[in-house]
Amino acid sequence: MAQISLFIGGIRPLPESGRPTGIYKQAANAPLELACEGFIGDQQADRRVHGGPEKAVHLYPAAHYAILAQRFPEIASQLVPGSLGENLSTPDLDESDVRIGDIWQLGTARLQLCQPRNPCWKINERFATEGMAAFIAEHRLTGWYWRVLTPGSVSPGDTLTLELAAQTFSLAEAMQLWQSHRPAPGDLEKLATTPGIATHWRQKIEQRLHWLRANPDIQPSPPTTFHVKPEQA
Repeated sequence: MAQISLFIGGIRPLPESGRPTGIYKQAANAPLELACEGFIGDQQADRRVHGGPEKAVHLYPAAHYAILAQRFPEIASQLVPGSLGENLSTPDLDESDVRIGDIWQLGTARLQLCQPRNPCWKINERFATEGMAAFIAEHRLTGWYWRVLTPGSVSPGDTLTLELAAQTFSLAEAMQLWQSHRPAPGDLEKLATTPGIATHWRQKIEQRLHWLRANPDIQPSPPTTFHVKPEQA
């Protein structure tokens, strides 16, 4: 079980570029309805990389903020739950405690863990701190996305309860495998076929698996683990 804090927000401009973002969240103080694409009232600016059925809810482990504050002490006071744009925060879970395909009950809703978050350049601009998104990705301090299996009502202080534990990689193991220089093809294949894995992540794993098998003697490029700022708006 894990106690949660609950956050939602609208779209605001970033301070430097003015580009829209949904990263600014506020703590909810009343029950929220959770639909298949996220909490009613929560917004995402770039639907290509945030939101949708397989990125409906983002959880960020609260313990990660202490690691970020140690690495980026100049913004330590800003690094509090909700500030990285998550919908759910908990001190009770991190990526080592959950598995791809796990099904959890939260309020009257049911959620399935399906992929890690890929940090975005907007984190850097939101905190005016270069290298933050890359640090989060490199150290796998990403949190994760859930798909919504059963819509329902969620209240601040509700408890996440594991309903069905998947018999597969922990999310920490899966991310380490994905980021490995040349992972064993059999392990990548197992990851790609994990029940409950997000479709887009599965496709990326399959593409990498195909390349590794076709090019056993060529130095592979590292996988993309965070979204780089585009040159044009």
